[in-house]
Amino acid sequence: MTHPVVRRQVSLLGAAVLGLALLASPAAQAATPSIDKFTSGMQHQDGFLPLYWDADSGHIYMEVPKAGTEALFFTTIAQGIGSNDIGVDRGQISRTKLVRFDRIGDKLMLTALNEAFRADTDDEGVKLGVEQSFADSTLFGFKIAAQSGDHLLIDATNFVLQDGHGVIERLKRSHQGDFKVDPSRSAIAMDGTKAFEKNSELTGTLTLAANNPGNFVRDVAEGPSALTIKERYSFFELPPPGFKPRVDLPGDGYTGWDYVDYGAPLGEPMVKHYIARHRLEKKDPTAAISDPVKPIVYYIDSAAPAVIRAALLRGASWWNQAFTAAGYRNAFQVKVLPKGADALDGRYNIIQWVSRLTRGWSYGYGVIDPRDGEIIKGNVTLGALRVRYDYMMAEGLLSPYTDPDHPSTEAEKMALARLSQLAAHELGHTLGLTHNHMGSTEGRSSVMDYPAPLVKLDDNGNVDLSDAYAVGIGDWDKVTIDYGYQDFPQGTDEKAALTKILADARDHGLHFLGDQDSRADSTASPPSNQWVNGTDNVAELKHAMKVRAAGLKKFGEDAIRGGQPMATIEEALVPLYLYHRYQAKAAATMLGGQIYTYAVRGDGQLPTKPVPADQQRAALAALIDTLAPSQLTLSPKLLSELPPRPQGYRWNRELFTRTTGITFDPLAPAAAASQLTIGLLLNPDRVARLSTQHAVDDKQLSLLDVMDAIDKAAFDGKADGSYEDAIREQQQTIFVTQLLKLATESSSSQVRADAEYKLGQIEDRLSSAKKGDAAQRAGLLSMLKRYDDGTLDVSKLPEPTIPPGAPI
Repeated sequence: MTHPVVRRQVSLLGAAVLGLALLASPAAQAATPSIDKFTSGMQHQDGFLPLYWDADSGHIYMEVPKAGTEALFFTTIAQGIGSNDIGVDRGQISRTKLVRFDRIGDKLMLTALNEAFRADTDDEGVKLGVEQSFADSTLFGFKIAAQSGDHLLIDATNFVLQDGHGVIERLKRSHQGDFKVDPSRSAIAMDGTKAFEKNSELTGTLTLAANNPGNFVRDVAEGPSALTIKERYSFFELPPPGFKPRVDLPGDGYTGWDYVDYGAPLGEPMVKHYIARHRLEKKDPTAAISDPVKPIVYYIDSAAPAVIRAALLRGASWWNQAFTAAGYRNAFQVKVLPKGADALDGRYNIIQWVSRLTRGWSYGYGVIDPRDGEIIKGNVTLGALRVRYDYMMAEGLLSPYTDPDHPSTEAEKMALARLSQLAAHELGHTLGLTHNHMGSTEGRSSVMDYPAPLVKLDDNGNVDLSDAYAVGIGDWDKVTIDYGYQDFPQGTDEKAALTKILADARDHGLHFLGDQDSRADSTASPPSNQWVNGTDNVAELKHAMKVRAAGLKKFGEDAIRGGQPMATIEEALVPLYLYHRYQAKAAATMLGGQIYTYAVRGDGQLPTKPVPADQQRAALAALIDTLAPSQLTLSPKLLSELPPRPQGYRWNRELFTRTTGITFDPLAPAAAASQLTIGLLLNPDRVARLSTQHAVDDKQLSLLDVMDAIDKAAFDGKADGSYEDAIREQQQTIFVTQLLKLATESSSSQVRADAEYKLGQIEDRLSSAKKGDAAQRAGLLSMLKRYDDGTLDVSKLPEPTIPPGAPI
């Protein structure tokens, strides 16, 4: 592969010629002061691109060694907003760009070079043609303030005080207001403006002002009309040559990067796929076990409390098991960031702890060289509320406070075990790995899965959390590290060796499917799901319902510590009541589902086959069972323990939405659970698959089979008492609403026809019915008649709100 720097020689020559043509006149050059003279009295920081701070004017200057200098460039949120909904968090970084400083007259232009389209060929004419066919992006034009020889000093102040990270656009997209940078309340932040050996960092304190701040902003900002954040601009020295890109094969488990190669011979793919990875080499590639030339080291920042740091250190360190299995000795290390070290220094891979108002995702980012996929710096961001949610989930399962004044050691143990796993997971992303949601179905084979707690029931029906989360790296994780970081001896056919690693993994029962196959509610791969356990989705759903029932049986005030308002019992109730939500989703993937692989021609894998009809019917029956009103009611004792929330304890989205004002709504949990199941069964993509699979094979489950099962549960099922009857009526309304939406919004004509047919059946039955609640029948008939005469706006029909589930 031709190195991209060589590919740029022609364009650099053109830029140099243009620069000479547009240079300032000799008189103007003579008037430009030297750098030493101009910066006299300024604070100086030496480093990759030296920095000069003029405290009197508030300007920051940066020294560029010469026109044509290239660097890696990205932006970071140094101080975030604190709202997961907005998604502007401390430590969030942008995609890394390859940039070049080009001089044109008295300006130094910062240009992001387009690395997405290339020509891997020795033909310079072809290279130049490709480069001239696709646009680069000029990010900024700097004024040259001083010059000494080739060295140029630029005023970077206005560059730093812009919204280069795109926060304003993010706020606008999330309907949080029309913000603008207020220059009078913005300035250089010198605590984050530093120069190091390999990188230079410029940080600005930006005040974003708006007259119409949204609710998410109001929840977290001291003054919602003025958000003061910090954005950082990073320039990294290009790494030395010698890094070899590694091919990205289907199913290897890596985050890939690609480009279009216009130099590819006819008949060969133009899109080239490679993986992102750190540079790691063995001192002796021929040895079975070798020390690394230079180990990969990660550091934990000081924002995490001591008990949290210990859990993070444990989990992150697990990765050394995988590198050891790949033939390295001490190639991967995790340490606490030493005193005097700076997390901004490009030589340190960092694990940082981030606080938000709301529970949100954690992330593993990397500074990745866009030329060849080398990871220059790993950056892990862990959300502080995740561990508290796991603790609360354990409280709901255990109701542990029989002694109200003592904390639950079991709950803490479970939460910290999850945190260790989370640290390993997010750090895996910064090693280049992507999610593998096959892990839970293959013996906890990967920390790159989204794990559910493994909750057991003992012989007495009590909850057992002793093995809630796995400890250590999984077998699949060892495969991926071997694939990405194995240093093959000279002369090895690398692609053949990599193919063999994946084939051997499959022979040992280890497979890969990623986010696209598991994240959405509409996914169709039963073995690939998030937040689940086991290999049998139906059996696991039934087990989850038993665990849920065991927890609810003893749930009450013992779920909270002494001195807490009784109303806060609801916080622990929500995750317990909806404990089955992800196993329900996994069971739903079996309806119209397919068993498939990322098969490559000649590798012997079965590309795809439908889930057998008997398994689909079993999944349908298990899902219908979750709608039984007896499963969805709350005990009179528990309802008597849930008063309105005290002043100062506001309702929040982690609780059940209510129709009863300040009092707890006993029907709200059942409405959420019913919406969950019926929504999964009638997901638009899923019902279309059901329709088409039955058209191909009439022995398979059909969409009408599914509609008939819900119909029977909602309208004909046994209900015992007014509480259960009310839950049935909720389910009837949810079912009819979903059918109306399918009848009007589905892109499948067959789905629309089936939905219309079922709606007609329901309308006829309601019109002739003599039993049941007359008001409920009248309400449903009115809705259906308005649909028939075209006066019903289906898009505005309300649906019960389900409290957020992920992340856990």
